[in-house]
Amino acid sequence: MNAISIVGLEKSFGPRKVLDGLDLVVPEGSLFGFVGLNGAGKTTTMKILLGLIPGDGGQAAIYDTPVKFGDTRINRQVGYLCDVPEFYNFYRPAEYLRLCGEISGMSSARIAERVPVVLRQVGLEGDDRKIGGFSRGMKQRLGLAQALVHEPKLLICDEPTSALDPLGRGQLLDLLVDIRKTTTVLFSTHILSDVTRVCDRVAVLHGGKIVLAGSVDDIQKNAGQSGVCVTLAAREGAVALAQAFDTKSDGCRVTVEESRKRELLHALWQGEYDFVSIAPREARVEELLVEAIR
Repeated sequence: MNAISIVGLEKSFGPRKVLDGLDLVVPEGSLFGFVGLNGAGKTTTMKILLGLIPGDGGQAAIYDTPVKFGDTRINRQVGYLCDVPEFYNFYRPAEYLRLCGEISGMSSARIAERVPVVLRQVGLEGDDRKIGGFSRGMKQRLGLAQALVHEPKLLICDEPTSALDPLGRGQLLDLLVDIRKTTTVLFSTHILSDVTRVCDRVAVLHGGKIVLAGSVDDIQKNAGQSGVCVTLAAREGAVALAQAFDTKSDGCRVTVEESRKRELLHALWQGEYDFVSIAPREARVEELLVEAIR
C-alpha cells in the first residue's frame, strides 16, 4: 500500500504556476526525501496533503483516502512538523503534549501512556522546564513529539533540519531513522546530504513536476558517472583531455567513464597529458540530484 498517492496535482498562485501536473507516490514504510530548491512547491504540496489549501486540479490521497480541502479527518493518521514550530511558551513539555493529545481526540488514559513514551523517544524525558527556555533544537524535538503523540501512520516534516546547527541536524535525522521503524516518513529538504544520509527513497521537484524519483540505491546504481578522476597540471591540459574523452573538465580535474579507463591509462602512460594524480571516483547521489534541477 502507498502512504501517499498524488496524480496530476496542479496549483497556481496568481499567474505563477507552482505545481504543474505533479505525480508522486510514497510507499508505506519508507523514509522518503522530497527535494527541491526553496520555492519549488514542497510546502504547497504538503499543505494540500494536509487539507489546508485546495489544489486547482489533480488528485491526492493518503492511504487511499482522497484529500479534500477543509476536510481534515484523515489527519488523525498524520503527524506534521513544520520547519520552525511555535509553542505556548508558558507550558511545560508534558503539559503541551497532553493538550495536543486532547485536541487529537485521544482518551485520557492513552494520553497518560503516550506522553512519557514520546518524550523519551525524542530525548526530552525528565525535562520539566517551561518551553520558553528551550533552545531551537529542543523545540524541534518537542515539535516532533507533538507530531507523534497520537501515533500517526504517516509523519510529514517540512524542512525540519533547515534551522538547526550540524549537531542538531544529525540528532534529528537519527530520530527520523528510528521513527521510520513504525511510521512512514516524508520530509522535504534542500540539504542533499540529509537525503543521502537517511532516506531509502527520494523525489526531486522542479518546474512544478517530479524530474527524478526512485530508491536511493537504484539512483546510485544507474548513475553512470563512476569512473576515473584525473587531476592535470594545468587547466589547458584538462580541457584537452576532456575533449579527447567526450566529457567535461572542472578546473584542472577531469572524470572519465569507467568503460574508457584502459584507454585513459594508455594515454597517460604514453605521456600525452601532464597529470598530477589519478584516482577512482564513485558517483554521488547529491550530484545527480543537483543535475536534475539544473
